Amino acid sequence: MAIISDREIATREAYGRALVELGRQNNNVVVLDADLAKSTQTIKFGKEFPDRFFDVGIAEANMIGISAGLAACGMVVFCSSFAIFATQRVLNQIFQSIAYPNLNVKIAASHAGISVGEDGATHQSIDDISIMRSIPNMTIVVPADAHEAYEATFAAANFEGPMYIRLSRMATPVVTPPGKPFEIGKAIVLREGKDITIAACGIMVYEALGAAERLSELGVEAEVINFNTIKPFDKETLIESVIKTRAALTVEEHSIIGGLGSAVAEALCEEFPVAMSRMGVRDQFGQSGKPVDLLKHYKLTSDDIAKEVLRVLETRRKANEIYEISASTRSDFGALKAENEVGMADESSN
Repeated sequence: MAIISDREIATREAYGRALVELGRQNNNVVVLDADLAKSTQTIKFGKEFPDRFFDVGIAEANMIGISAGLAACGMVVFCSSFAIFATQRVLNQIFQSIAYPNLNVKIAASHAGISVGEDGATHQSIDDISIMRSIPNMTIVVPADAHEAYEATFAAANFEGPMYIRLSRMATPVVTPPGKPFEIGKAIVLREGKDITIAACGIMVYEALGAAERLSELGVEAEVINFNTIKPFDKETLIESVIKTRAALTVEEHSIIGGLGSAVAEALCEEFPVAMSRMGVRDQFGQSGKPVDLLKHYKLTSDDIAKEVLRVLETRRKANEIYEISASTRSDFGALKAENEVGMADESSN
């Protein structure tokens, strides 16, 4: 596994740095926050550009309304809060005021997923992708690491329309090369393989790469794809991979309902059905604990991923055996039927 940087960096930190640089380049960039500027890292922008930074206090719905107004006036708007508040608490405002009129607002939400840790279930957003994915006009980006988060912020500023950017609190290793432009809607194959396709997003990309290393020692070559954009979904890259591997596994720090796993399952069901499994939070609430312990509890570590890959491959093997037996039985039945038909014809001729 190629770890680009030994230093672990949170995607929220990279987002904060990118905002400052964007502010220097574009006077139309404005940033809003809902009393969490230090945690979301928008405080960096606020210190350098106080006239273009608005902390609205604990009033997330108001933040969305102001964002819509600023965007309608031609501003490039970034608004931030914790993911749980930036989606669930303001869903109607996002739907009515931003998505429906297709306004140029980027909702960059930090502290997503169970890796929020000790804050517990009330602050662990594990359905945000599902919620935002169901909204028309909404683009959804989930950077894998700090380098990707930095570049994704610039890509968002140059993109016209509503966008949801999912950021993490937990610092993680960097697995993507610095300076690589972020292409919205284009998945990236980080490791090639022939036995199974592992589709991952966010901080799970690092764990997926670790699993691929372990599997390689067992003679299993997994292809790892970073789906940094959940919507629009890159079906082409997925299908191209599974045509080769004939098996798929999705890994996300999110509910398996409505997120990356659902997007992959929908694409494969419609285009190229193969043996597959989804890893994530299984219709449960989060709970309080250290991020590392929670990833272990919800079975989202590289070891867990490797075990699930082996299970999927065994399931595929058994399915192939059943199919071959069934095909053989159908062939034998067809031959017997044909033989009987010939015999009946001979008897009728006599």
